[in-house]
Amino acid sequence: MKITDIKTYHCHDGRRTSIFLQVFTDEGITGNGQPYTIGPDEAIIATAESSKSWFIGQDPSRIEWLLRRAKNTMRFPLGAVEWSFLSGVDHALWDIAGKRAGVPIYKLFGGPTRDRVRVYHQIHGDSASEQAAEATELLAEGYTAFKASMFPPDWQKMPWLAVVREVVNRIGTLRKAVGDHIDLAVDLHSKLREPMRAKQIAEALSDFRLMFVEEPVRPDYIPSTARLRRELSVPIATGENLFGITQFAELFDQDAVDIIQPDLLVCGGLLEGRKIAAMAEANYVTVAPHNPLGLLSTALGVHYAASINNFTILEYHGDHKRDKAKFVDEMWAPVNGYFELPTKPGLGMELNLESIAANPPKHWNRGFPTDAEGAPAFI
Repeated sequence: MKITDIKTYHCHDGRRTSIFLQVFTDEGITGNGQPYTIGPDEAIIATAESSKSWFIGQDPSRIEWLLRRAKNTMRFPLGAVEWSFLSGVDHALWDIAGKRAGVPIYKLFGGPTRDRVRVYHQIHGDSASEQAAEATELLAEGYTAFKASMFPPDWQKMPWLAVVREVVNRIGTLRKAVGDHIDLAVDLHSKLREPMRAKQIAEALSDFRLMFVEEPVRPDYIPSTARLRRELSVPIATGENLFGITQFAELFDQDAVDIIQPDLLVCGGLLEGRKIAAMAEANYVTVAPHNPLGLLSTALGVHYAASINNFTILEYHGDHKRDKAKFVDEMWAPVNGYFELPTKPGLGMELNLESIAANPPKHWNRGFPTDAEGAPAFI
């Protein structure tokens, strides 16, 4: 079997963009993948076009060799664009391998380490009452864990202590709505540069028995995260903005994390993700994959979770109910907060190319927030 082509597809679900990738072979088996939409998305598409000749004519089963050769050819330390492209290729190559063997991907990694995969549901809403109402509805569907962003709208323009008070109010309202037996996590979205501010928020939330605080400070300076972990009692989770084993190794070397959150769409894919999980296991760190980009990403997360020892929980945004679902042919949905393991060969999910073509990309970015003085703020 030889690789004959790599194609990318760029589309918009009404809220944000998606990029999908396919690897084609001369035996008619096609693999599906999904690079992360890091913005500008066009850079990933250009990278695919520029680099696909490295893969054409090669044996798709040589996954480690192909990806290592590509990384070496790129030469300089890879950034988010290159890692996202290679992650999508990795997904597609494993999809091909599973289809060729007639088994789900997780069975290629030694078989399942669990019988089902637990998820936490992201809570949305601009106000505390909206978040509490959504959580109450989701409780009826059987979810046992939730995560929410606690910053109020335009918080960058508010006095800092007012922000802290509102964060406490919001998580307090949510805790009251779901009860004491439900796991809750708070996502600070790496919007804080100062460890002291993150510490103030985390300490103010200590009475709510959080599952973890996610990205309390910027991830680009790992000593800040390490400092917080030494000073806080709440578990710290981070990793969605990191890629490759080297960056995660720094987290472990500095004893900076309790739960890592690699995103399989940018960290290097399943192969690199399993290496990251093995490093975490050796450091008694658990894995809760980042997963905000739809059902194909969720399928990758389920295979990943089913094949590692130190998985703890998977992020989920209810995408079987959302517009992202139209880009695939399978409406995977959790039952009582768990995904059952797939049984179809490969990834177990195909792209809906007609729907992708019918929803062309639109310009997308994260916006341009400012603080009260008009200075650019993190988003």
